[in-house]
Amino acid sequence: MTKTLLACALTIIAASTASSLHAAEATDKGDVKAGKALVYTCGGCHGVTGYTNAYPNYHVPRIVGQNYEYIVAALTEYKTGERAHPTMRAQGESLSEADIRNIATYLSSISK
Repeated sequence: MTKTLLACALTIIAASTASSLHAAEATDKGDVKAGKALVYTCGGCHGVTGYTNAYPNYHVPRIVGQNYEYIVAALTEYKTGERAHPTMRAQGESLSEADIRNIATYLSSISK
């Protein structure tokens, strides 16, 4: 009987720990609602099928459903100037690290 109780207790502790780790991971990535509020202007360029930017002239990629890590890396590189694009540099400079994580969490949560 004691072994059964011990096994049950260990199972409950393991499940609780796994649940806590999952919640912490989700929190570390960002907040979906906050990200949704931040991307309202992004669709003006990134949400239009076939849209090209006038200066410099290039195809604007769709960002809905993009990989979380990619979005964080791209926005961080625009923020620091590692990626050079006038509009995106201005956007990146205005974002905090939390903003970037929230945006990436929201965009990566949407299915294409």
